[in-house]
Order: sequence, then C-alpha cells, then structure tokens
Amino acid sequence: MLTDLSIRNLAIIDSLHVSFDRGLTVLTGETGAGKSIIIDAVNLIMGGRASAELVRTGEEEATVEALFSLPVDGPLGQRLAEMGLDCNGELLVKRVVSRSGRNRVFIGGGLSTLAMLSEISRELVNIYGQHESQTLLRPENHLRLLDGFAGLDSLRAGYAAIFDRYRETEARLRELDEGEREAARRLDLLSFQVEEIRTAALAPGEEEALAGERELLVNAERLSRGSEEAYEALYGDESSVLHLLARVKGRVAEISGVDASLAPLLDVVESAAAHLEDAALTLRGYGARIEADPARLDAVDERLDLIRRLKKKYAPTVEEIIAYGEEAAREMGLLLNRDRTRNDLDRELETLAGRVREAGHGLSAKRHEAAKRLKAAMEREIHQLAMRHALFDVALEELPEPRQTGLDSVSFLFSPNPGEEPKPLARIASGGELSRLMLALKQVHPESDVPTLIFDEVDTGIGGATSALVGEKLKRVSRAQQVLCITHLPQVAAFADRHYKVEKRVEGGRTATAVTPLEGEGRVAEMARMLGGVTITGTTLDHAREMIDGARRAAAGS
Repeated sequence: MLTDLSIRNLAIIDSLHVSFDRGLTVLTGETGAGKSIIIDAVNLIMGGRASAELVRTGEEEATVEALFSLPVDGPLGQRLAEMGLDCNGELLVKRVVSRSGRNRVFIGGGLSTLAMLSEISRELVNIYGQHESQTLLRPENHLRLLDGFAGLDSLRAGYAAIFDRYRETEARLRELDEGEREAARRLDLLSFQVEEIRTAALAPGEEEALAGERELLVNAERLSRGSEEAYEALYGDESSVLHLLARVKGRVAEISGVDASLAPLLDVVESAAAHLEDAALTLRGYGARIEADPARLDAVDERLDLIRRLKKKYAPTVEEIIAYGEEAAREMGLLLNRDRTRNDLDRELETLAGRVREAGHGLSAKRHEAAKRLKAAMEREIHQLAMRHALFDVALEELPEPRQTGLDSVSFLFSPNPGEEPKPLARIASGGELSRLMLALKQVHPESDVPTLIFDEVDTGIGGATSALVGEKLKRVSRAQQVLCITHLPQVAAFADRHYKVEKRVEGGRTATAVTPLEGEGRVAEMARMLGGVTITGTTLDHAREMIDGARRAAAGS
C-alpha cells in the first residue's frame, strides 16, 4: 500500500508531500491544477520513461519518493529479500530525474536499476489511464486474468508442473544428443584412466610404507655396521660393557655378603646386566637381517615414482587416487548405458507429451467456458458505465506449441461503438475506456493482484446516475485494495474515504501546485464547486451535503 508520496521540482510542483491510507482516496481540482503531474510522479516510481522536460524551470533535477507498506512474509517481501533488500514492512523507492539526462533509481535506500524498479513496482501499483503501466494493455496479463476469473489457478499449476517435467526430459534428451561426440571422447579418457589406476593396484597407506622401506634400504650398510659395533661394545670381548659389569657384579656380591644392606644393589646390577644382554642379542639379530639390496631399492624407487606421477595426474593422496578411479569407473558405466538411458527418456517424453496434451486440452475447455461467462459479465458491467453499446470479447487461439501457461493465447477485445468489430484493447481503447474496463473487471473478478490501484479518467464521458454508479463500484473495490482516483465528478468524489484538493497557487511570481486534505465544510465547498462551477450558492452546498450523505448510505447498503 502507498502510504506517502513526496515530489520536488517536478513540472509546476515545487515541493509536495501527500500521505495516503486504505480505502478510496479522491483527488479533485480544476483542469490544469496539476492532478496529472501526480500521476506522472507515480509513473516515474513505476519505472516509466523520464524526460528532462519534467524538471521544474530553473532547477537541475526533480525527485520523487514513495513509501510503501507491505507484509514482510508476502511474496514481494520474499522477493526483495532474495534481491538483498530488507524492507522490514516498509519500502522506500526514489527516482531522480536530471536535466542533464543523468537519472538515478534508489530502492530501500540503495542505488538500483530501472529494470529492477519496473519489476518490483508491477507488484505495488497499477495505474488505469493514459499511461504505459496498464495491466490491460499487456496481453500477457489477459490469460492470467481469465484464469483468475475462472478459478483455474490450481488446474493451471498442475498443468505447469507436468509441462516443466516434459521440458526437463526434453532438455536431457537434447543434452544427450548434443554431447554424443563429447561423450565418446570422455569415454576414451575414462577408460584409459580407470585402466591405469586399476593396473597400478594401489593400496591405502602404501606410499608411507614404501617411503619407510626405502629409508632402510638406502641406509642398510650404515645400520648393519652400527648394530655390529654396538653388539661388540656390549658383548664382544673382555673389555665389553657386559664383561666389565660381570666384574662389578662379583664385587657387589662380595661386599653385600659382609653388609646385607647392599643386597638390593646387587639386584639392580643383575637386572641391568640382564637388560644389556637382551639388547646385545637384539642388535646381533638385527645386524644379521640387514643387508644391502640394490634390486629391491630400485623396485621401491620405481613404485614411488609411479605413485608420484599418478598423484600429479589425479589427486594429492593415494586414497584420493583410488576414489577418483572408482568415480571414473562409475561415470564410465553411465556413459556405456547411454543407449538404455536414451530409450528410457524417449518413453518418458512420449508419456509426458500425452499428459501435457490431456491436461492442456482440459484447461483449454475450462477457459473457453469461462471466456463466455467473462464476456457476458463484462458487457453487463460496462453497459452500466456509460458504454451502453460497447462490446467486450475474449479471443482464444491455440498455440502452435505448448507453453508453460497452456495451449492457448488469450487477448481481450473491445468495440466502443455499434457496428465495429471488437479489436485488441491496446489498439482501440482510450485511457478513460481502459479505466472503466478495469473497474468493470474488478467487479466481476475482485482479485487483489497489487495493493494499490490508481484510476485516472475513469469518469470521462459519463454523468448523472452513471457517475454515482462508478463511485459506488470504486468504493466496493477499495474494500479489498487501496484505490486512488482522480475525478471531475462530484458523484464519484462523494464516495471517498479521503478527499484531496489539487490547486495551483502563485507565490513569489512562480506557479506551484498544492494538495490540501479536505474535511467537513471544506469538502462540502469543493463538492459544491464541482457541482456549480464558479458560483456557489446555498442550494449547491445543500446539494453537496445530500450527495455525501447519499453516497455514505449507498456504500453502507452495498
């Protein structure tokens, strides 16, 4: 919902701020007061085309700011979050138009693009009048509006789900065809890689074990000589450690016989001798096993070199090389099964094509039925809106190929005058007629596609009882959506929840537009002006009061 609109230096507007609320808001004023400029400002906020001519004389740039309130958990709130915009229940949109042609867009306080603004604003505001942002002027909306009127949203969603599966399957088949040559090259590569890794017969932890073995082989002579020398020092001759320790043991035994307190020391010496003897025997056995083996060393080096080459080609560790080989073998299997996959996809595509046709024809039948009902309902409504001889029609054409929306294209046709065939709305309907057509559509299908609707020129060419009927219909729409209406008719303005007067003022030799909220007798006076022109009498004031009271009673009863 639009809550605030601020405009600076736009056309004859110097500085203007207007607050809006729910319900029906009307803006009235004499011709040329600046009402259309307010619509131009909103159109800029919606991504409309900007022109340097819009900048007020003597200024370098014009600025329009709009503040919207919207539910955080709604679809638009979620989309804004996906775009990186945190709205927190409010969204500020700003458009700056420069005389030099340098225009800027700000969304949520951050610099943005015109494309993003256009995308977002479509879900915030619709203007019905002579502006580009017309729902009815975009044929792509007609199908959505017809489906909404017919209550086909769930049926259409079901069809779309089948169609999406059909397209996905079609894409997979196309990818299969387009990748045939690449698949053959890939299969050759995978075959070589799998065979190379399989032939290598790698084992987890093998590289570490080989590295340790190589260290022993490279140092075999040094290890053998060192262990032999250590054995000799411990046990080899009469000067060895164990011979000397035997002499120490004899002496300690001798003195411990004299002094029994030394007996524990004898145990220590005997234990040390036993440990050293075990160490000597271990060293002798180790030295006997160690021998230089150049052939084995060459084999280990060759194996380590193979592992290094495989690591460079496939993965940094033996374990990852093994995993790579397993994944390559799995992919090979998939490629070898391409023919079977193709046959499966062909069958699936044929089944889905049948389901798409079946669901599409069912959807089309419902649309054709709904088109007749929508035509009758729309003509009933527009005939009440001073278009007594106008014709409305819904044309459905079968598409050459199915789309996600179904098998049909839909366009709304209109003929304002007797004897003329209905033609596409964009080619024939005026701004006022489009406004009334949309108002009629809102009566037969009161959807809430966007929170704010702005009706401009909805009262063109009407008067009398029809004017009051337009006001009543606008009031009814405003119960579900915020409605802003620019009108010249007091019968329409009488239904307003809020009434603003737009007028030109001359201050300091410059013309500027002002917007004044009207209540009580101020509103009555404006309504009397709209009824009686320049001369306002007591009778016109009484008539204005009666009109406001009558509108209030009519709205309460509808």
